[in-house]
Amino acid sequence: MSVYDAVEIGSLQGGSADLSQYRGKAVLIVNVASKCGLTPQYAGLERLQETYAARGFTVLGVPCNQFMGQEPGTSEEIAEFCSATYGVTFPMTEKVDVNGDGRHALYERLVKTADAEGHSGDIRWNFEKFVISADGEVAGRFSPQTEPDSPEVVAAIEANLPA
Repeated sequence: MSVYDAVEIGSLQGGSADLSQYRGKAVLIVNVASKCGLTPQYAGLERLQETYAARGFTVLGVPCNQFMGQEPGTSEEIAEFCSATYGVTFPMTEKVDVNGDGRHALYERLVKTADAEGHSGDIRWNFEKFVISADGEVAGRFSPQTEPDSPEVVAAIEANLPA
C-alpha cells in the first residue's frame, strides 16, 4: 500500500498535509531539526527543491524533537527559522515522533526499508532521508550523514521522477 493512501499527517501550518497530493511525484521525506549539527543540510534540501520541483518532485520536511531535543520550537518558530535561515520553500509537516511507542504511522511504513548498508528499523538521527516513488513506494533510504545533494540521493530522485 502506498504511503499516499492511508497515512494522515498534519501540516506545519495546521490542517492536513494531505499526502495524496504527492501521488504521481517523487518525494524526499526527511526528519528535520533546527538545532542539530546536520541542520545546514536544509540548504541542500532547498537546492533539490529548486532543481527538481518543476519535474514532479518535492522535499517533505518532518520536524522531530526526539534526538537530544534539537527541534524544541513551536510550529511558528520552526517555520520562521526555516524560512529566514535557509529560505525553505518546500512543505513541512507537523512535529512528530519517528521512533518508539508514539512513532507516527508514516514512519511505521518508512522504517521497514533498509538503506544501502542494510540498516532498517529505527531512525538513527535527524536528517535521515527516504526517496518515495511516484506511486508512493519507498525507493531508497539514506543515512543522516549523507548529504541531500550527494550523488546517490540525486540518482535515486532522478530514477523516480515521473516520466
